[in-house]
Amino acid sequence: MTWAGLIIALVGALGYALGAALQQYEAVAEGASLKLVRRPRWWIGGVIGFTGACLHAVALSLAPLVVVQPISVATLVFAVPLAAFLYGRRPYRAEIIGSLAVAVGLLWLMLLVPEHDVTPRLGNGSALGFLAVIGGIVLVTQLAAARMHGPGRAMLLSVGAGVVTASVSTFVRVVGGGMEGDWGRLVHWFTLAVPVLLVCAVVLLQRSYAVGYFGIAYAGVQVVDPITSVLAGALLLGEPLPTSPATAVPAILAAALTIGGTVTLGRLAPDHTRPAASAAATAPSPVTAASDAH
Repeated sequence: MTWAGLIIALVGALGYALGAALQQYEAVAEGASLKLVRRPRWWIGGVIGFTGACLHAVALSLAPLVVVQPISVATLVFAVPLAAFLYGRRPYRAEIIGSLAVAVGLLWLMLLVPEHDVTPRLGNGSALGFLAVIGGIVLVTQLAAARMHGPGRAMLLSVGAGVVTASVSTFVRVVGGGMEGDWGRLVHWFTLAVPVLLVCAVVLLQRSYAVGYFGIAYAGVQVVDPITSVLAGALLLGEPLPTSPATAVPAILAAALTIGGTVTLGRLAPDHTRPAASAAATAPSPVTAASDAH
């Protein structure tokens, strides 16, 4: 069932990437406000993204967190070009390099995690403690982001969105993977927590997108989400982490590649083109060297 979970996760992740690009375009235009509900493109992006999330949930019921979560990272190389296309421009070279670096680095890091399919079990006390930690991280990042601007603000907001998204994945894994054919196990507060956390994740995502730095915001979520999920899987669900000393150097190299790609994306100027702008309007230029813009 693991391969089926991987294929479903990939299809879902591609849908999530397209939905994210569409919603970011509208969030930049209207800001993270209720005005977004009047934007058809935002709804289309939401439906596509929600479909991708549902497929991701199905994948999590078929395969472990440590196997499914890294698949979503690969969509970074699709999401950033899609966002550029919506603004009527080609992706900057720095965007492509940064996206590839983050995707390859994080995939490499995740592949070091050993595969081991275990039935997920989570006690009420552990679940509440996990939610308290997630809530604390969100509070700290939101307060810190209020004092910052530019890519730093986008990154902090994406960290909050990423940990909440990871909590959704964790609870979906517990509910779906722990059913074992017994639908009665769905009658649990864990099941009710999923849509509540999902709504919180959507709100936080729109806040990070609205800053305008789609590359850094999307990369931030894609990095924080799987790392948090893998840690949750290991600490709460008994899923293994790499313990061999031979993985230390590859892990350091993979982390350096991921960080370098994220920094590269963070150096780009935001997209502030509005949907109402004329087709002749020029796209924003990156802060990096002019050679990166071609």
